[in-house]
Amino acid sequence: MPRVTNAVLPGRAAPATILFENGRITAIEDAADAPAPPGGGGGEDIDAAGRTVLPGLVNAHAHIDKTLFGGPWVSAPQVETVAERVAHERRHRDAHGLPSTEYASALVEAMVAAGTTHLRTHTDVDPGVGLRGVAAVAEVARRYRGVIDVQQVAFPQGGLITNPGTLDLLRDAVDAGASVIGGLDPAGFDDAPNAHLDAVFDLAASTGTGIDVHLHDGGSLGAWEMGLIARMTEEYGLGGRVAVSHAFGIAHPPTRERLLERFAEVGVALVSAAVYDAPVPPLRACAERGVLLAGGTDGINDLWGPFGDGDMLRRAMLIAYRNSSRCDDELLLALDTVTTNAARVLGVEDHGLRVGGPADLVVVGARSAAEAVAKVPARDLVLRAGAVVARDGVLVGAEGGNAPLH
Repeated sequence: MPRVTNAVLPGRAAPATILFENGRITAIEDAADAPAPPGGGGGEDIDAAGRTVLPGLVNAHAHIDKTLFGGPWVSAPQVETVAERVAHERRHRDAHGLPSTEYASALVEAMVAAGTTHLRTHTDVDPGVGLRGVAAVAEVARRYRGVIDVQQVAFPQGGLITNPGTLDLLRDAVDAGASVIGGLDPAGFDDAPNAHLDAVFDLAASTGTGIDVHLHDGGSLGAWEMGLIARMTEEYGLGGRVAVSHAFGIAHPPTRERLLERFAEVGVALVSAAVYDAPVPPLRACAERGVLLAGGTDGINDLWGPFGDGDMLRRAMLIAYRNSSRCDDELLLALDTVTTNAARVLGVEDHGLRVGGPADLVVVGARSAAEAVAKVPARDLVLRAGAVVARDGVLVGAEGGNAPLH
């Protein structure tokens, strides 16, 4: 039976041995108590040698259809508003061959090599691009289905009410495989908050999909929109299936505590990418009030900005850093945002380092999970369902190993 020995696990004081078979964890035992392999052999053992083993990482918010990852350097504009960035992207995406399965594939390979096993990506749907992005992402998901699970959000980046034809395309995107309906600044961008959210919630309710709304609107406007989302989540009975991404308005002091209480009551999750200097949801307050807070990368090396590498451990570090987290308990809360919390936001029940769980393991060069968040060490090994899929930051399949990807 394959084993990972001498492993440091989150929440466990003594080094452990993880046993797995047929892709699932069959036992987790203190290293000192673990039986020797039959016949005294250790050919199937992986010796973690005191390094930390984490569960598979989860990216709850990306845009792989937009990425230029692996392609030529493209300068991004220095513009300040969402509307300006959207307009720039619309003018230039075709010239850069977007959406591109090649660029998206390069990014997904980097994500897998860094330990990501589940991904939610927001795919642009509008009359200009149609469903080309949905088809491209579906092809990438098929290509890498053995090493990463990809969930698509049908995303009206160019507006919904103000962009006629988009609503019908969102429904078509669900028929093409999208499992979540997106939204974008119902007030600040679309200038029609009630109509925008009515359309999103009606479509999600009629198609049995989830909801994930980009909300860059800050201050009292963003707080009011989040209150409206909470009320509609309750009215539509969609608790546990609604997320607000970015949620900059959560930092509005007069309403923050009440919004967190409402989100916990009705089952609205928050997703943060800790982007630039924008407000981030409060890590400790979300945990204490029972609000799911997940992490994501947002856009990576695209027409919106040049940054990003797809590393979710680095994103956990940024979430911790932006929350001024210093002690181990706070660092572990940040790790939750890219593991257990993110899995729950994506509706992934089969996740985590537990007996009966998937043997999705990430071996990192750290002496504890807290150190892994703070230092962002290299990924020495990544296992998916008990098979090594990446070693030293390189996909095994890409090197001609035992994990074919195509």
